[in-house]
This record gives sequence, C-alpha cells and structure tokens, in this order.
Amino acid sequence: MTRVRKMREADIAAVSAIRVRGWQTAYAGLVPGTYLDAMTVEADAVRRRQMFARPRPDSEDLVALGDGGPVGWVRFGPYRGAVPGAAGRDGEVYALYVAPELLGQGTGTSLLNEAHGHMKALGFDVSALWVLRDNLRARRFYERAGYRADGGAQDDVYDGITLTEVRYRRALA
Repeated sequence: MTRVRKMREADIAAVSAIRVRGWQTAYAGLVPGTYLDAMTVEADAVRRRQMFARPRPDSEDLVALGDGGPVGWVRFGPYRGAVPGAAGRDGEVYALYVAPELLGQGTGTSLLNEAHGHMKALGFDVSALWVLRDNLRARRFYERAGYRADGGAQDDVYDGITLTEVRYRRALA
C-alpha cells in the first residue's frame, strides 16, 4: 500500500509536475492540444505556492509517496456549490492526479481512500467530484470507488472548445 501524508511546501514542484503531466496524459484527445501544450510545471508551481501561502483551513492536500518523493496528489474540501436535494454536509474532491507511469497500480485508490477518511473526520457526509464526461477511464475509476453520476453537469471552455463535466457523488461511510 502506498504511504500517504499531508502535502508540504517542499512537495510543490513534484505536485506541479504530477498535475501537469497528469493533465497532458489524461486529457490528450479530450482537451485541445494547444491548451495542454501551454501548461507548464513552473506556472503551476507559482499558483500552488500562492495557494500554499494562503491555506484554507477547510481544505487539505495529500500526497502519495514513492521511493523518490510524491507520486500522486489529491486536494479536497467543502463542496463549491449547491447540490439540489442534498442532505447533510457535502465535501468535494477538487483534484486527484497520479504520475502517469503509475496509473492502475493502486496509488489513486490509496489517495482517494485517505481523502475519504479525512473528509469524514472534517464532518462531511458525502463526497462529490466533477469529471469530464468523455474521460471514461476516470469515470470507471470513480465508479469502482463507489461514486455514481447524479445528473449534475457543467460546461468549461478550453481554447474555445466547450467540454462537459458530470458530477459524481458517494456517501462517506
């Protein structure tokens, strides 16, 4: 099992590399190549350092560790919107990325399980997340973890191309 711990400032460069490589791998053919090609680890690290300098007390970042440092990352906190008909307190997995060469080896599952435990400890009853409708690999991953599409959808525009995300939810037992 992968060891998971809270993210530290020293992890920012590694997390940015995981995130950018994760986007460029997972979204190839889904998100315009011009958008993916414009992503840089350096720009992501600047943004992440700004976030790290102004932490939100109700959000957390966790990293999965390999022999050489972080190999995966998850960020979660309160749900950023209203879920019609939702009862209880909803949390949200904002992002989960694993080094592309480690996909399918359990790192993402370890991160997600650890995030669920932290979310429950923070008082959340439900975890929600958004995933690109056409990202079938990610949708299958979340479905194996107990998430179900609840009918929510939103559009995001990437370099002039509109892509639809679908909302998934699951109870935190």
